[in-house]
Amino acid sequence: MSNTVSRYGTFPIAFHWLTLLLLIAVYACIELREFFPKGSDPRNALKSWHFMLGITVFGMTGLRLIARWLNPTPAADSSVTSTQRLAATLMHVALYALLLAMPLLGWATLSGEGKAVMWFGLELPALIMPNEGLAEWLEEIHGTLGTVGYFLIGFHALASLYHHYIQGDSTLLRMLLARS
Repeated sequence: MSNTVSRYGTFPIAFHWLTLLLLIAVYACIELREFFPKGSDPRNALKSWHFMLGITVFGMTGLRLIARWLNPTPAADSSVTSTQRLAATLMHVALYALLLAMPLLGWATLSGEGKAVMWFGLELPALIMPNEGLAEWLEEIHGTLGTVGYFLIGFHALASLYHHYIQGDSTLLRMLLARS
């Protein structure tokens, strides 16, 4: 379950890939809603799932950060340069910031619109008082960061594939359950 010197443990690996699956679902819900007319049941259902899964990402990210703090990160492969290590650190900081900021911005946007924020039947407290102008601004930031998220996630995936197929190091293998 715990990290070793050279690889991540089962818990961090499972949380990493579960977070990816949740992000795919969050993005899919918000993108697929465009195929349905405004106010339709399928569109509203996709928006509700987007909100609920986004809040779930927020909670999981908090748990991941606690686990990361309690469980040291495995050492990078010796072939990874200091510049690559710095880039990886900056990428992880950006990804964690995104995983925390996006749900909070969405939650605050709904609060600012005066809407209830539901999480699997539980009504969450409003983060801000109703304020349409602020809600519009927060929604714009949320949308822009959502686009940035596509690039961060893509670069993160490309970097792991670069390390595996071009550099030939163990960076990707340490985050896989199957030992190769």
